[in-house]
Amino acid sequence: MNQKSSTNKKVVIFGGGVAGMTAAHELIQRGFDVVVYEYKHIAGGKARSIPVYGSGKEGRKDLPGEHGFRFFPGFYKHVTDTMQRIPYIDRNGKEKTVFDNLVHAPRMGLARYDLPLTEFVANFPTSLDDVIDIIKSMFDADLGLSIDEMELAASKLWQIITSCHDRKVQEYEQIPWWGFIEAEQHSEAYQKLFTALTRTLVAAKAHEASTKTVGNVGAELILDMITPGMKNDRVLNGPTNDVWIDPWLSFLREQGVEYRLNADVTSIHCTDGVITGATIVENGVKHEVTADYYISALPVEVLASLLTDEMLLADPTLFFLKQLSLSVDWMTGMQFFLTEPAPIIEGHVLYMDSQWALTSVSQAQFWPHIDMRQFGDGRVVDILSVDISDWNMPGLNGLTAMECDYLQLRNEVWAQLKQSLNHGDEIHLRDDMIHTTFLDPNIAFINPRDKINLEPLLINKVGTWTQRPEASTTISNLFLASDYVRTNTDLATMEGANEAARRAVNAILDTAESKAKRCEIFEMYEHKLFKIWQKHDQERFDKGLPWDGKTILHIF
Repeated sequence: MNQKSSTNKKVVIFGGGVAGMTAAHELIQRGFDVVVYEYKHIAGGKARSIPVYGSGKEGRKDLPGEHGFRFFPGFYKHVTDTMQRIPYIDRNGKEKTVFDNLVHAPRMGLARYDLPLTEFVANFPTSLDDVIDIIKSMFDADLGLSIDEMELAASKLWQIITSCHDRKVQEYEQIPWWGFIEAEQHSEAYQKLFTALTRTLVAAKAHEASTKTVGNVGAELILDMITPGMKNDRVLNGPTNDVWIDPWLSFLREQGVEYRLNADVTSIHCTDGVITGATIVENGVKHEVTADYYISALPVEVLASLLTDEMLLADPTLFFLKQLSLSVDWMTGMQFFLTEPAPIIEGHVLYMDSQWALTSVSQAQFWPHIDMRQFGDGRVVDILSVDISDWNMPGLNGLTAMECDYLQLRNEVWAQLKQSLNHGDEIHLRDDMIHTTFLDPNIAFINPRDKINLEPLLINKVGTWTQRPEASTTISNLFLASDYVRTNTDLATMEGANEAARRAVNAILDTAESKAKRCEIFEMYEHKLFKIWQKHDQERFDKGLPWDGKTILHIF
């Protein structure tokens, strides 16, 4: 789509991550002049690759680190739609899009300290092997749940699926997931399962996260697994910047976007209820910028620090951003560069017993056209990319991740991985396989133990939906595009960031009275198959009655 016809209107975007790049993409194709100011020296925000600087030897590239591994579930609609509109030339010179660089991860693994790795099919079976694997996993899982607990879990899933939207927003938003699933009244195995599953969902905590968000996303993941043709788990087929962010940045610049790196927004100026400009420190030089419209695609804690009394007076609801900025936590990546292949499983692994809520993916198996010998000193052949989601739980060494120095942190993550994966004769990981370890440099060590996280994640908590703003503000030329904005996605992810950016662009189009086509906003967590149950629940909700998804079964 290209709707270019100059509006003579300029938009300044603060922040060049997925939200900022999405907003620039949509605006430039609708005739706006667009300038993006990105604080870092690499484009892409939290989605970017992070080269391990100085690791490349004899002309090779630096080893490709990540903020955390990428995960594109089947229900992602906004970000994948954008990816289909970013041109990409493959290694054979064929014209494609970066969407073609997504590959299916057909399996997932459940790793525990006292049991062998359990493998699950991550999507609807498409072969006899898939069916065999599903049957085997049913017998091998040994989750320790009673029949009653399995029935309870299924009934809670059914309740989420068949509840109406209004009940979710007004009722389930106020109920912690822990209480909804009745965890306190059931076994340790039941509690452990749901705690582990929730912790890996953008560092959410079962005791604090809202049932609306966790229930919606969890139900969607399960439904996608049993939907024919749905690719429930997808990953990129190369380093993130190589196969997604850099081609996107090149495309935006070719379209006319001015994307500026090393540019820090230090203040935003507001006079008489209107943004009049901003101060930028770019490559150490301070200057002022002005525009017709401004989009903040900054993280919530960064924007909250820039809010002025004039801005809060013009839009008092922005004060909620200061409260929302307290709902951030740590979830970040560590890569183990290995001298031997360690595929483990063809997909993501969830470490059920790991004190630090680890998840991982082995990258090289999904990079068939990437020669790993082109990186580092030529000895690395695989990358085990790990996300650390709980920084406050004592590990096997008795220390929390927060209390560890770098070496202790690395050793403890590796120890939890080995204890989860190595059982008897089945040895997936050995110490001598490690070539290099890389921790996201946004974890900055003030001294050997104390550290700060320069890029924390917004995590879901009960009742925070009311604190989250819309994309438009009552400041007529200020718009918000970040993962904390109210979206159908309802989760702080790159999908949520992309949707928020679309909403900000649509708000600008409305304000500018533009005739350009509005950005498409997709419905999320909606399944026509369950509409009749949801309609029934809507009628009950309107009458002040509780959910009763079983009553309607008598109709059939």
